[in-house]
Amino acid sequence: MTDPKGLDLSALRSFLDRARPGLVDGELTGELIPGGKSNLTYRVADDAQRWVVRRPPLGHVLSTAHDMSREYRVISALGGTRVPVPGTVALCEDPEVIGAPFYVMEHVDGTVWRTAGQTSTLGAQRVGSLSLALMDVLADLHAVDPAAVGLGDFGKPEGYLARQLRRWSTQLQHSHNRELPGLAELHDDLVARMPAQAAQVSILHGDYRLDNCIVGPGDQIVAVLDWEMATIGDPLADLGLFLCYWRMWTEPVMDGLFGEAPPAGIFPSSAQMAARYAARRGADLSQLPWYVAFAHYKLVGILEGIHYRYLAGQTVGEGFDRVGAMVPHLITLGHRTLQEA
Repeated sequence: MTDPKGLDLSALRSFLDRARPGLVDGELTGELIPGGKSNLTYRVADDAQRWVVRRPPLGHVLSTAHDMSREYRVISALGGTRVPVPGTVALCEDPEVIGAPFYVMEHVDGTVWRTAGQTSTLGAQRVGSLSLALMDVLADLHAVDPAAVGLGDFGKPEGYLARQLRRWSTQLQHSHNRELPGLAELHDDLVARMPAQAAQVSILHGDYRLDNCIVGPGDQIVAVLDWEMATIGDPLADLGLFLCYWRMWTEPVMDGLFGEAPPAGIFPSSAQMAARYAARRGADLSQLPWYVAFAHYKLVGILEGIHYRYLAGQTVGEGFDRVGAMVPHLITLGHRTLQEA
């Protein structure tokens, strides 16, 4: 079988034979799992088992991004908690093996619902149950004591919001080559209205949404994936990003640029999802609009980086040609949301 782009199966087999002797039985096959826009994810298998391999994107990689060891560490730490994650198998930090650091985890059976249209075929009752389960998992994550699972030093919660704004501003400086009207103004408004330091900090996923989860029997979340942006910080930053995604998924914003909206009444509203979180965590959401607006700014940083790599021919998969057009609309939505704060 031909190696999928970015993954040398022979080198992977040699590494696994050293790291986990006897694990692999027979020849390895592999394929790229579509849908991701950042780190590359592959399904690999021998004659009896399947695993998943994660590695950074090809080509241009920003500093502080795509850290395989951080992903591996947080998934390993959460394995004994109520947060569903795949079991970890092995981490390779040597870029010489396949051309980049990578890790291997167990394959989890289930469904990844990638669009609201697909998910809405479940019907309103099942979608409602799934949506609340999704929100409950985020609340459960934020309830985990970082120190209790060995992640007390995983991030620097002091000054988290200011540091995040600086980080994404820096990322944008190094990963875009076009004018983005309103971007500087959005950044400045976020700085001026920044909330005070959160009293409680949590483990953050950093990119939590339905299509980063595997759904199993009973419409339950059986695995949360894509932990590349995980850290410790203000839990409302996670919630704000989730609600940003949720609105783009379930409401007809920006003429369907972010996908076709589902029929009305199928999905709980953003307000209902936020209320579920608040009830489960006892959280004060009075400043939530700021966090949602910041989420738009963060997404601008993520998507502009992807667009930059697409123009340089350094992406693998489909859908990258549409990413660049989303960025100006996210800036507009960020300004609009911040006015609600």
